[in-house]
Amino acid sequence: MARKTFLSSFGFAVEGIRHAMTTQRNMKVHGVTALLVILAAAVLGVGPMQWLFLLLAITLVLTAELFNTALEAVVDLVSLDIHPLAKAAKDTAAGAVFITAAFAVIVGVVIFYKPIVELFGG
Repeated sequence: MARKTFLSSFGFAVEGIRHAMTTQRNMKVHGVTALLVILAAAVLGVGPMQWLFLLLAITLVLTAELFNTALEAVVDLVSLDIHPLAKAAKDTAAGAVFITAAFAVIVGVVIFYKPIVELFGG
């Protein structure tokens, strides 16, 4: 077995992110949404603490989606048939993504509500 270098581990991580971004529809949606949120935050001039919460929410959603993708791949590898435990594992991982995405929406509403209302003269 080839010895892995410290730097090669970064390459493996990037390859995993690339795989998820190119093969998983929801990862693409989350990625595009993250870019739009970052653009909106820059345009609306949100403060440093707000940036921190936005980036935390984005990181949590993308990380949950990566874990979900990894778990689905492992389940598909070991379970050729539809099995109740395989379904439970996949559904639970999807639930984790849902919870983090809901948190991200709440963060977005809290942060963007006032600047958007002010932008439209409210």
